[in-house]
Amino acid sequence: MNKITLIGVDLAKKDGIFTFIGPLTGKCDECRIKNVCFNLEEGKKYRILDVREQINPCFVYNGNKVSTIEVEEIDDTYNIQNSKRLMEGSSIELKSMKCDFLTCPFIEKCNLLNIKKPKKIVVKKIVKKIKCPKGYDMREVEY
Repeated sequence: MNKITLIGVDLAKKDGIFTFIGPLTGKCDECRIKNVCFNLEEGKKYRILDVREQINPCFVYNGNKVSTIEVEEIDDTYNIQNSKRLMEGSSIELKSMKCDFLTCPFIEKCNLLNIKKPKKIVVKKIVKKIKCPKGYDMREVEY
């Protein structure tokens, strides 16, 4: 199901993808339309389907303006260390690898940079085996 939310006018581009990192603090507490901004699920990825004409004032974004957008949640993938419990349909807790291989192309998906605290997921699909530069047995999973 699609949702209506708000995003900075400079970021409001059709087919743009973003990860909702959660509510901001401070100035947002006083805003009368903050519930529209914060109606998405933390850590989930969204695609912008439509940018509407409605522009609203904002205390946070550059230019003090946000655009009204329609978004859809998109499936996301992360890299998980393989184990006996890792199978499609299984419930697992996402945990960061805390890998220090900074030039690795997979570092964001292995270290789970968009997830602030451990999160339980159900594995929808094991997409593929990842060729880890450090030799870990990793799998890309969709949840």
